[in-house]
Amino acid sequence: MSTDTKTRLLEGALRTLAEQGIAKTSARTVAAAAGVNQALVFYHFGSVDELLAAACRYGAERTVSPYRARFDEVASLAELLALGREIHTQERAGGHVMLLGQLLAGAQTHEALGPATAAGLDLWIVEIEKVLDRVLEGTPFGEFTDPSGLARAVAASFVGIELYEGVDAAGATAALDALEQLGLLVAALEELGPVAQRAVRQYLRRASARR
Repeated sequence: MSTDTKTRLLEGALRTLAEQGIAKTSARTVAAAAGVNQALVFYHFGSVDELLAAACRYGAERTVSPYRARFDEVASLAELLALGREIHTQERAGGHVMLLGQLLAGAQTHEALGPATAAGLDLWIVEIEKVLDRVLEGTPFGEFTDPSGLARAVAASFVGIELYEGVDAAGATAALDALEQLGLLVAALEELGPVAQRAVRQYLRRASARR
């Protein structure tokens, strides 16, 4: 029963954040959403902030988990970006973009939410980085890119686009189109012959040395 109550509180916290926003999320509103006594918030988590942090980690793992097998099947940067677009569509339809916005807003004033939100995003970053390690190895770009930093750039791009879509849907679509075009450009360069690829590597080495 204890585990069931904790799960209900975690799901209640996520639902309250998405539906009412961080400003109206309290022990009372979360308990009401979970259908339990609000004293159980403090019994199980100690504070509302700790409940929200736990809910953030719980929600992130629940969201990322169904996609792990899909990430393992990605064989190119273009496929990674296409999968990102599919995830974006599904996450928005599921209301998770609204939730992410509330978590990012809450992290500015709720100390425990910052690390928890970052840890949730890291679950996506880990999967993206594994794909980048795999698809860039042996290409002209593998020698000159930092998969860890690039994974964070990709994740941050999608987070920004998800939030931006709420105020400019056409602009967000254009941004997603541009990312997919970038993926196709990289794929085209990877298909060049050995002489052209050697020229690309030499250019990248010179550019890297000048930085």
